[in-house]
Amino acid sequence: MTQQPLSVGDTAPDFTLRDQNGRDVSLSECLGERAVLLVFYPFAFSGICTGELGEIRDDLGRFESEAVTTFAISCDPMFSLRAWADQQGYFFPLLSDFWPHGQVASDFGVLDESAGKAERGTFLVGRDGRIAWSLVNPSGQARDFTGYHEALTQLVDA
Repeated sequence: MTQQPLSVGDTAPDFTLRDQNGRDVSLSECLGERAVLLVFYPFAFSGICTGELGEIRDDLGRFESEAVTTFAISCDPMFSLRAWADQQGYFFPLLSDFWPHGQVASDFGVLDESAGKAERGTFLVGRDGRIAWSLVNPSGQARDFTGYHEALTQLVDA
């Protein structure tokens, strides 16, 4: 990683990326109504990433509700994400940051340019567009969503 990840209180940069079904998804279209959890991950079909997104899939009510929506973002091409979503039963948006390669990951400060992949960055963006909680894990270390659940509860109750 060459830059610092965005921090709590920073304004999240807007973006539009394609999901695994070829639809454009914009951060700004969701904000105002719900918070957005951004889950950057290195690669589709990899072990730790499959486990992390499986956790989201298996507990989807805590990641997709009237209070929050979740976008999982990698630098993989859209068609790879579609195959992975079909294989694993992911029914939430997997967004492709493929071209320009890793631009959104870079904007959030979690692009590993030397490897051409996103780091495990997690950002909870409040309805006001500001980062309410974040966690960046070292490569090879699965993230713990406990802090996210606590931050979402505080955000919703505020």
